[in-house]
Amino acid sequence: MGRVTHETTETKIRVVLNLDGAGERAIRTGIPFFDHMLLQIATHGRFDLTIEADGDLAVEPHHTVEDVGITLGQAFKAALGDGRGIARFASLHAPMDDALVLAALDISGRAYLHYGLTVEQTMLGTFATDLAEEFFRAFTTNAAVTLHLLQLHGRNAHHILEAGFKSTGVVLHRATRVVDQAVPSSKGRL
Repeated sequence: MGRVTHETTETKIRVVLNLDGAGERAIRTGIPFFDHMLLQIATHGRFDLTIEADGDLAVEPHHTVEDVGITLGQAFKAALGDGRGIARFASLHAPMDDALVLAALDISGRAYLHYGLTVEQTMLGTFATDLAEEFFRAFTTNAAVTLHLLQLHGRNAHHILEAGFKSTGVVLHRATRVVDQAVPSSKGRL
C-alpha cells in the first residue's frame, strides 16, 4: 500500500494506492478529462486508487496534473516495496478504435520516459493535451520506472490518449505481479 500526501503553495494532493486491489476507485482532481484518464490507469491496472487533488486550477491545470504524477509515482514506489518476486517487465499493444498505442515498462529503479503520442487537438475539455506528457514524466521520475509509449496509429486525440493511459494501467498490473521470490535483477536490487 502506498500513501502519499504532496503539498505545495500551488497544490495539495493525496494518493492512496493498493496494487492488489478490489476495484475501489475515488478520483477527484477538478479536471474531468484527467479524472477519466486516471480512472483508465486504475481500472486496467486493477488497482484500488484514491486521488484527492486541490490545485490552483484558476491559474491553469499544469501544476495539478504534474503534482498528481509526482504523488502517484511516489505512492507506486512505496506500494512496490523492494520489488521482490515481481515480473518487472511488461508490454502491450492497446487499440482504441482508430488509435493503437504500445506501452512497454521496466520497473528498473531507473526513471526514463519515451513519450511518442502525437495529437493535433490541443484541448480536450479543460485539459491541455500536452499535459499528458507532463503527467507521465512526473510519474516515471518519481516511480523510478522506464516507460515507452509509442503511437502506432490514430487521429482522434481522445482515443490516442485513452489508449496510452489504458495500456499503462495494464503494463503496471502485469509487471507488478509476483512470479517468484527473487528480486528480478542481476544486481540483487531494483
